[in-house]
Amino acid sequence: MTKGGLKPEQRIVGWREWLALPQFGIAHIKAKIDTGARTSALHAFALEPYRRRGVQRVRFGVHPLQRRDDLVAQCDAEVIDRRWVSDSGGHREQRYVIASEAQLGGVAWTIELTLTDRENMLFRMLLGRTALARRFVVDSARSYVQGHRPPGAA
Repeated sequence: MTKGGLKPEQRIVGWREWLALPQFGIAHIKAKIDTGARTSALHAFALEPYRRRGVQRVRFGVHPLQRRDDLVAQCDAEVIDRRWVSDSGGHREQRYVIASEAQLGGVAWTIELTLTDRENMLFRMLLGRTALARRFVVDSARSYVQGHRPPGAA
């Protein structure tokens, strides 16, 4: 244990952070750090499921920056599951689940993401508690502990 009870492999994050999803060409996406959500969620639109060599996949678009519909990341991923997810309002929705590398504060690791329409939400992504476990400790009084807004990002 280090000062403040953190293990050496843990870093502090604020309640919102900028992170990257490099396999989708997304260098910056603002994520709400959401310990109330078990699984992470990514804003996705125009979902198109298909099969390649017997493997279920999904194509989708992402607007990585709020209020910037002109910026689109065209993505493609293997579907690892379909799950029923309840949002904070209690609405249930069946979502595709994919895996992706995430990068935050010099840490890179694989996370599971559910795909959903977050067009009208303040954050294009939620980073849930499963993705945070053993890597990060949340300081809910702070924001962007791992880096501030990049130029041109909303």
